[in-house]
Amino acid sequence: MSIFGDLKDTFQRQQVLTQIIIVNVAIFLTVNIVGNVSHLQLVDYLGMPVNSNSFLRKFWTLFTYMFTHEGLGHVFWNMVNFYFMAQIFFTIMGQRTLLYLYVMSGITGGALLIILGMLFPAAFNQGNATLIGASASVLGVGAVMAIYSPNYTVFLFGVFQLPYKYFYLIIFVVTTLIDLSENTGGKISHMGGALFGVIYGYALKNGNDLFKFSFGFKKKSKLKVVSNNKTYTTTSVKPKSTEEHTMDELLDKISKSGYDSLTKSEKDELFRLSQKK
Repeated sequence: MSIFGDLKDTFQRQQVLTQIIIVNVAIFLTVNIVGNVSHLQLVDYLGMPVNSNSFLRKFWTLFTYMFTHEGLGHVFWNMVNFYFMAQIFFTIMGQRTLLYLYVMSGITGGALLIILGMLFPAAFNQGNATLIGASASVLGVGAVMAIYSPNYTVFLFGVFQLPYKYFYLIIFVVTTLIDLSENTGGKISHMGGALFGVIYGYALKNGNDLFKFSFGFKKKSKLKVVSNNKTYTTTSVKPKSTEEHTMDELLDKISKSGYDSLTKSEKDELFRLSQKK
C-alpha cells in the first residue's frame, strides 16, 4: 500500500481522533491569520479567563479553551502527544468515548483552576491571565490507559519500546511537575485533566464505564431467581463470545509486536470490533 493509501486508511479508522486534531489546527490557523490580518484577538473570546469574575462573563470558554492554541510549538506538541495517546486508546477501547474523554478531561482541568481561583483569589485572580491549550484533555485521555492497561507496550517512532505507564509518567512529569512556578495555572489544569482520566480508568477497570453511565446506557440485565419462596437478584454473566476472543488475540499480538504487525484484514477486524465497545 502507498503512503497516501496508508494515511487514508488511518483517517478512515480514526475519525474522531482525526477530527479533534483538525479542529485544533483549524482554530490555531484562524487565531493567527485573523490576528495578523484584522488585529482581532480571538484568544480573548476563546481562551478561559483565570479570573473567576471574568470567567462568569465568558462561561463558554470552559469548553473552547481546550481547542485553542496560539503558538506553533504549543499546538504541535499537544497534537503529537494526543496522537500517540489517543491511538493507543483507540486500539484497545475504540473511538466511541474518545471525544467524551477529551472534553470531560478539559472541563475538569479548567474547572479545577476556576475553583482554586475562587478559593484563593489573591493567588489566581491577578491580571488578565488566560488558559488555552489541549494539554489537560490530552493528559486525561492518556491517564485512562495508564490505569487501565499500564503494561501495554508502546513503540515510539517504531524504535523505542517501553510500558505505557512509563511513557505516560515521562510526559506528565515533563509537562506538569517540572518547575511549578512557571505556567502554574496551566499545570493545575493538567492535574485536573489527569485526575479525571485516573478516575475514569479505575472505574473502567472495575467494570463501570462512566461514558455509558453519563448517557444512560442500559446496565447488565438482572435475573430473578426464586428458591424456597425467597427471591434473589443476580446479574447475568455472559461467557466470552468468539468476537471477544478475537479481540483478545489481536490485542495480544499488538502488545507483543506493535500495531503495525497486524495485516490489513486484522486491522479491519480490530476496527470493526472496537466500534462495538
